[in-house]
Amino acid sequence: MSTTSKTATVIRHIHFEDLGIFAQPLIDQGYAVAYHDVGLSDDDRLDLLSPDLLVVLGGPIGVYEVEAYPFMSGTIAQLRQRLAENRPTLGICLGAQLMAAALDAEVGPMGHKEIGFGELTLTEDGAKGPLRHIVGQPVLHWHGDAFQIPEGAANLATTALCGTQAFSRGHNLLALQFHPEVDIAAGIERWLIGHASELAGAKIDPRALRAEAQKIGSTTRAAGQAMLTQWLEGLQA
Repeated sequence: MSTTSKTATVIRHIHFEDLGIFAQPLIDQGYAVAYHDVGLSDDDRLDLLSPDLLVVLGGPIGVYEVEAYPFMSGTIAQLRQRLAENRPTLGICLGAQLMAAALDAEVGPMGHKEIGFGELTLTEDGAKGPLRHIVGQPVLHWHGDAFQIPEGAANLATTALCGTQAFSRGHNLLALQFHPEVDIAAGIERWLIGHASELAGAKIDPRALRAEAQKIGSTTRAAGQAMLTQWLEGLQA
């Protein structure tokens, strides 16, 4: 366990989409974690450039909706500078899409929803890195948008419904379309309640998701934490 204090800023767009099982590995690696809740804090003074690590979490909006949600233009602008400097950055779902947009890759609706649990198929690049820990593990998918792979980045994983599930650029930039951070055993009910309208619109029965989550239980926790720990240990100054 590291005793060195490093700063990690976590951008949270909706309260129940938090670090989940990723919180403990960050603490174990010596990070002092501070959440910034978009819309509840002083967004104009938000500094995405100075933290040792930036984590951008998910949310139920699209990166192309900048007129409806103006804060995203500022987020993308700061991300563009941070990523250009190769500063350690992790994006999950919307966070990954924001990273892609900052790297000038296209992000848009897939034309269908991918909501539920399923395994990833890793690419050759994906199998060489931290995602190898989650091979064979069902992960939570919850999105209707997808990113294209930015120039100079590696596509790490696919599913039948989405061919771009993760990308990396070097050791310091990692973007995940899926949700390995969710505490499936303890936290799935918050998702079912918080996204009830989306589930209804997609004609997905929350009882089916709840039952699947109960079967999976906590089996994915160790794999997800091992994935994050390997990535954190491989960060380069």
